[in-house]
Amino acid sequence: MPIRPILRISIVLITMAISLSCNNGGTMSQEKNKFQGIDDIPTPAWERLSQKKIYFGHQSVGNNIIEGLKKIEEKNPQIRLDIIRIQKPSRLENPGLYHSEIGKNDYPKTKIEAFVQAMQQGIGQTANIAFFKFCFVDITEKTNIEELFGYYAKTMEKLREEYPNVTFVHFTVPLLRRNKPSLKSYIKKILGRADGFFADSHNIARNKFNELIREKYAGKEPIFDLAMVESTYQDGRRCSFSVNGNTYYSLVPGYTNDGGHLNELGQRVVAEQLLMFLVSMGK
Repeated sequence: MPIRPILRISIVLITMAISLSCNNGGTMSQEKNKFQGIDDIPTPAWERLSQKKIYFGHQSVGNNIIEGLKKIEEKNPQIRLDIIRIQKPSRLENPGLYHSEIGKNDYPKTKIEAFVQAMQQGIGQTANIAFFKFCFVDITEKTNIEELFGYYAKTMEKLREEYPNVTFVHFTVPLLRRNKPSLKSYIKKILGRADGFFADSHNIARNKFNELIREKYAGKEPIFDLAMVESTYQDGRRCSFSVNGNTYYSLVPGYTNDGGHLNELGQRVVAEQLLMFLVSMGK
């Protein structure tokens, strides 16, 4: 008996759903830290890090990372990096990792401006290392990627000139998990309807912004590639998807419970990489 048209379409859609889910192919190609894990870092390296004054401006995913750092420190007494939350940026009198929430979600320029203000309020005169991160909601398909990146790059260049003793670190934008494939979601794609908060178009925009960061700063200034860490399984495979022949990356599903914020595993994975990154800077 021949397959009826509706049934044939359903089979095709289900096949598409399977093929377009989070791919596990490929491995992380970014130059790795010289340390493979927390246990590889010698005590003198931790001691040097504990003497640094570090500032981190962030929002909710940043809080996830801070929680991961605290949990790692609880289990590793050799790490003596004081983590200090501040309400208002000011001069950093003692060593430690100082952090505060900056800007407003959905408005990325407010975070750039708040970071500048933090430098002007004393951070720039006293910090050894400083960085901030955007949130996933700050970059969507509606974002003018080139205009925002131009504003970011120009601002960071000015900060480097004004505060030559501070090492500024660039963070890539965090990603979202892809929607779980379903017949409904792929019918919506065929009909040209948006897939909401987790639409591929938003992660594509984040991937494009992140690539601009890598192209401009890789090999020249320090980059903590948060997006790469978030999209890399613990065995080194990448969580990727393809659109029109181009490969993009998304958050590993196992690192989140709600699709964007980091769960306990995701917090640990990112925090470990950040600690090794900071130690590897060697300044």
